[in-house]
Amino acid sequence: YFFVKHVQTFSLVVYCLIILVGTVGNGLVIYVTGFKMKKTVNTVWFLNLALADFLFTAFLVFSAVSLSQQHHWPFGEFMCKLNNFVSLVNMFASVFFLAVISLDRCLSIWVVVWAQNKRTVLKAQIISAAIWLAAGICSTPYAFFRITLVHGNKTYCTYPHEEEKKRILNIFRFLMGFLIPFLVILFTSVAIIIRSNHLQRARKRRFHRILFSIIFAFFICWLPFHVLNFIEVNDQHLYNIVLIGSTLSVSLAFMNSCLNPILYVFMCNEFQQKLKKSLCFVLESALAEDHLSFASSRSLSSHFSRISRKSDSAAPEHKHVDTLIFRE
Repeated sequence: YFFVKHVQTFSLVVYCLIILVGTVGNGLVIYVTGFKMKKTVNTVWFLNLALADFLFTAFLVFSAVSLSQQHHWPFGEFMCKLNNFVSLVNMFASVFFLAVISLDRCLSIWVVVWAQNKRTVLKAQIISAAIWLAAGICSTPYAFFRITLVHGNKTYCTYPHEEEKKRILNIFRFLMGFLIPFLVILFTSVAIIIRSNHLQRARKRRFHRILFSIIFAFFICWLPFHVLNFIEVNDQHLYNIVLIGSTLSVSLAFMNSCLNPILYVFMCNEFQQKLKKSLCFVLESALAEDHLSFASSRSLSSHFSRISRKSDSAAPEHKHVDTLIFRE
């Protein structure tokens, strides 16, 4: 029990870091891709991926509160179902968008002419809407079967003790939420690597490193989560291991939503330039307001003193008004 409590404390710290990094990182991506960058097929993918990851990490707050109370769920059955539904919708959506981004990159490299003629923003938006719909459909059974159970003085947000239903749900989530998207990402990445042989040595090395990081991050973050779900259903003797491991595996799975902005977006040169410009503009605007009020007061006082001196001496004054406030 003592060890389990320490693992839960560690996981709670990780949850808080994921919430902070995930919401800030994905929030920046949403801001830049949604409002600062020109709307293209890629920005549509990245915007939707960031939105899914943002909501995914934001709803981790409820799990963090529950974990801080040793898995007690104080929010009621409706929030139990809603939290589960929203988390799974965004999990499925995030994974589906990763697969679509990889597939789109592969097609763009292998069938260049087709991609130039057929890849449009409208089609990307329609596909994005279809992905969100598919994610919602995939998540509905999980929310439907999710219930609150009272045991002792605690309420738990969980699934009913029906092993067959849990097994079916786990198999479906493993196939749709991990295996199929992972195979898509793996095969398209291999195809991209084969096609990228014409790149310069340095560029090719960097390109391969990014692709390997994407595959590795997806595999490492999500595989333990699905494996432990299978163990939980099939072997009740390993309850303590599952209890410890499931907490850590959920942390790993949510961590993928923090890594996605770094792996997919922050490495893009155009995004980096737009982000720097946006942050610089915000700072400059904030500083400019203080500078404007200060410079304006100087201009007004200078103007009134000149009027006063002019009226006293009755001599013409040819000095110019200070225009530093407009000089950038």
